[in-house]
Amino acid sequence: MKKAGLIFSGFAVGVINALFGAGGGMIVVPILTGAGLSQKEAQATAVSVILPLTAVTCVLYYLNGNLDFKTALEYIPLGFIGALAGSFALRKVSDGILKKVFALFLLWAGGRMIFK
Repeated sequence: MKKAGLIFSGFAVGVINALFGAGGGMIVVPILTGAGLSQKEAQATAVSVILPLTAVTCVLYYLNGNLDFKTALEYIPLGFIGALAGSFALRKVSDGILKKVFALFLLWAGGRMIFK
């Protein structure tokens, strides 16, 4: 990918992540697979890209009074366990299956947002 494409992609991922709450991962994974990473590498790398962006966004949301810590804290314990389970499962799932499941998730999430 050319440097201008990388710059635009990084900017777009940051904007999408901030506007839609971690939706940047849905953008960065296809970008990374298009750049030659395997599906597993792209999904794992996306987390490392999204983590610092999410931290910055979280601070800004807090400063603007848009963060509900009580609700967030209710999700963290089981979310942590789910993250561990997902990272272990990633090793066992083939790239082909992972790509299909990721695509189905994108379709489900998009459909849910459109129709609910």
